[in-house]
Amino acid sequence: MLLMPWEVFEMYLSRVQLDTDNRQKIRNLTHLGAYHDWVERSFPEEFAEGERTRKLWRIDHLGGKIYLLIVSREAPDLSALCRYGVEGSAETRNYDPFLSKLKKGMKCRFRTVLNPVVAVLDRSGKRGRIMPHVTVAHQMDYLKKRSEPHGFLLNDGEYGIKERDFVLWRKGKEHIRLSRVAYEGLLTIQDTDLFRTLLTEGMGKKKAYGFGMMTVIPLEV
Repeated sequence: MLLMPWEVFEMYLSRVQLDTDNRQKIRNLTHLGAYHDWVERSFPEEFAEGERTRKLWRIDHLGGKIYLLIVSREAPDLSALCRYGVEGSAETRNYDPFLSKLKKGMKCRFRTVLNPVVAVLDRSGKRGRIMPHVTVAHQMDYLKKRSEPHGFLLNDGEYGIKERDFVLWRKGKEHIRLSRVAYEGLLTIQDTDLFRTLLTEGMGKKKAYGFGMMTVIPLEV
């Protein structure tokens, strides 16, 4: 029997408030790679051993403050997590009790940030370049098509795009602009196993660079 990742590992949800009042402290956070490095260095044992387990992360703006959120298989080192954060603001908790309470039919408020893209076929009909979806209609459809395979349902009119822009990603000497779309709204859990896997493994492209993480708040307990 194939076990789901959340059945094998303890999962942790962590967050830290960025110290935006200290421009000198956060001056290096100019591109996605810098955030990725911060996340990886928050797990010093893994980093030292060159062992990189999957970590989902996202930057959220809440109540006038900016937070880094992380979902991981190990708890981060809180002092390392505060590298660019407000001193003492880093916290972590076991995610498993929350995941175990999710059930089919439960309605939740959700937020996710994705990199909506499409593979464009070349003249021979083979998979070609990966291109970003740039219209609102295509970006909305991108999430809708991925809902059922990930264990949830979306109803028209109950979700939408909160923000959309392009963000800098450095790949070697290349500077690449990635499409970033933040979605919010209501969803209904259809398959609890698939949905728990989504919350711990993410969906879509560029998960290591701040995309693919979904968080939910159930409207019922």
